[in-house]
Amino acid sequence: MHLHVIAIVAGCFSAAIWIYLLFGRGRFWMISPTPAAGGKQRNSSVAVIVPARDEASFIGQSISSLLQQNYTGSVHVFLVDDSSRDGTSNIARESAQAIGRSAGLTIISGQPLPPGWSGKLWALHQGVEAARPLDPEFFLLTDADVVHSPDTISTLASVAETGGYDLASFMVRLHCRRDAEKLLIPAFVFFFFMLYPPAWIANPRRKTAGAAGGCILIRPQALAKAGGVESIRDEIIDDCALARAVKLGGGRVWLGTTASSVSVRPYRSAFDIGRMISRTAFNQLHHSSLLLLMTIIGLTLTYLVPLSLLLSEHAGLVAFGALLWFAMSVSFLRTVVLYRLNPLWALTLPVTAVFYLGATVHSAVRYWLGRGGEWKGRVQDPARSRVAG
Repeated sequence: MHLHVIAIVAGCFSAAIWIYLLFGRGRFWMISPTPAAGGKQRNSSVAVIVPARDEASFIGQSISSLLQQNYTGSVHVFLVDDSSRDGTSNIARESAQAIGRSAGLTIISGQPLPPGWSGKLWALHQGVEAARPLDPEFFLLTDADVVHSPDTISTLASVAETGGYDLASFMVRLHCRRDAEKLLIPAFVFFFFMLYPPAWIANPRRKTAGAAGGCILIRPQALAKAGGVESIRDEIIDDCALARAVKLGGGRVWLGTTASSVSVRPYRSAFDIGRMISRTAFNQLHHSSLLLLMTIIGLTLTYLVPLSLLLSEHAGLVAFGALLWFAMSVSFLRTVVLYRLNPLWALTLPVTAVFYLGATVHSAVRYWLGRGGEWKGRVQDPARSRVAG
């Protein structure tokens, strides 16, 4: 009887959480790709900044896609080579030459990383400074593994100009072909929008701010008012930190999705995806052990309790658990469809949540061992004493 009461109480908590997620969190789960821009476009100039470190496998496709945008304004690409040892710059140069767009590409050899900066942000800072003499109307900050659709810039510029946004960002479609990717990547997007509901981001009355670092269009004036790239120089979740700085400075921020611009970086195994999650998860929790504990409890109530109710001997609890599982599957379905997967993958969200829970704990352990945020040989989130404030 005692366990029966505990199950009922846990189920009620889980139900309350799902009612809130479905109806009280900006309907984050109702995502759909943003339509391509149509009609007239302004002839505004865009300076594209691409930080790259050992990206020979992807940089050619990325640079080619950026230099072949269907955009009526001018586009100039600044590639900042961050001490690559695999010929990244040469491949980028050859790709531009192959399509007759060499004049649209400037390659910058990155300077040594100064103390207090993350590698990506130092590269972005150098690219922004090199692009300033062009006096562009927008900067496009993008990753070296993203292959953009021809209308990426025109669509983001249209969103920014029509809506009066200072920062507009696309969550590009991540690589999702292997079984591990199908299980874990759509959930990554789902959880991201749960943390950063686009409707809340676009609402100037809410503090929530977020962006996807693979594709950010930002006005130079807004970047300067936010303190420039140097204001977030040591942030590991740099995209959301930049969006937060812009919004705190009075700017307007927008985040959407696209199915036509894609990251071509594959995740060969669940281990690779876990490492990607682990790189930032504990930083997201502000390195707080209390928040880590609350996250463990929250994920258990939200995703595991419904499945545990299915194992009950009481038909009512089994039906309750099935209803909760159905609710979470329905909420996840639109993300699964965005990734062009069989709708049955929506049923796997509880299993995925266990994996993400493990990756979050692993992130905390890595931080405590002094290996937080490790990426391409650099520790970007080192354990250090922090002053509470």
